[in-house]
Amino acid sequence: MGMISTLDMSHAEWLENRREGLGGSDIATVLGLNKWHSPYQLWLEKTGQIELEFRESEPAYWGNVLEEVVANEFQERTGKKVRRRNQVFIHTDYPFLRANIDRDVVGENAILECKTANAYLAKDWEEEEIPLAYICQVQHYMNVLNRDYAYIAVLIGGQKFIWKKIERDQELIDLITTRLIQFWTINVEQMIEPEIDGSEATTNFIKELTQDIEDNEVILSSEYDELIESQKQIRSTIKNLEKESDKISNQLKLVLKDKNASIAITPKNVISFREQTRTSMNRKLVEAKYPEIKDNEEFYKESKFRKLTIKEIG
Repeated sequence: MGMISTLDMSHAEWLENRREGLGGSDIATVLGLNKWHSPYQLWLEKTGQIELEFRESEPAYWGNVLEEVVANEFQERTGKKVRRRNQVFIHTDYPFLRANIDRDVVGENAILECKTANAYLAKDWEEEEIPLAYICQVQHYMNVLNRDYAYIAVLIGGQKFIWKKIERDQELIDLITTRLIQFWTINVEQMIEPEIDGSEATTNFIKELTQDIEDNEVILSSEYDELIESQKQIRSTIKNLEKESDKISNQLKLVLKDKNASIAITPKNVISFREQTRTSMNRKLVEAKYPEIKDNEEFYKESKFRKLTIKEIG
């Protein structure tokens, strides 16, 4: 196992080091478990086709700030000692597999991963539950550092502390490692674009990526006619399924009407059809009553977007 010290690294050097391999924050992305970052975006970053930027979100910022607090609380509650390792660890056989752990556990062949979560995610940590993305990240760390087990500690909503032990799962490690090797040796090293998926992360990234394209016209091959035809068939199927779903909803509404009830209970479900109120502004009425608003740009927000439309020729 190799190591690279991060103590004297500049921010630019740290970013470049991230480009040279797959670290813990990349694992969920490669496996399709990251709703904020897509495999396609990661591929562009690792192959140098787009700038590798580190824009720390507010939750990530506070996660870093509170890492020391979580680590200290873990020591207080368990009696164990942990230490920081300012190093990037490199897998013995696959040097593109990297790990930057939060803490080493002194006297044990184990690591500690520190997390924070908002209160709305508390259910993800109930009983034996741990978010899958974190499980995969920690298993990857155990693989790179050849550790037997790991601890994960989390501060939820700033007021609830939980810690759990994660045993090494070699079968899961093998599955994760195989996927990481494929991504690096095929997609990155051979510059083969990964398959575009329809995830929210990919959709949002492509929306951002296509903001500045020019209004030119190009000719595409019949391959794209086949894609469009597939899309038509999929949309037709979705439309039919939506009709079937609406049919069931209508049946349930009529049953509630016949029973003169807004709530029904079955052996497995609770059906609610209560009246709800939503308040919205009547724009036309406001503009008619206050015409000065209509001509005042201060009250309006302009947003630009691109809409993909397809029309059949002939």
